[in-house]
Amino acid sequence: MSTALSVRLPDILAKELSNVASTMERPKSFLVQKALENYLHEQANLQIGLERLRDTSDPVISMDEMRKEIGL
Repeated sequence: MSTALSVRLPDILAKELSNVASTMERPKSFLVQKALENYLHEQANLQIGLERLRDTSDPVISMDEMRKEIGL
């Protein structure tokens, strides 16, 4: 199932989207969907990273310690 969504884009962004869609021979909706999927994935990863950063039980090591640990 899919849901229709209407968005307003600045003219320059809409033109760029049209150009990329034309070059890739893909519908604009496909590109918007992929961009949104990537954005949401990155936001989820950012949230996980921030939660781990705030977790005082998760040890933090220096770059030098990490290099030694992995043998670099």
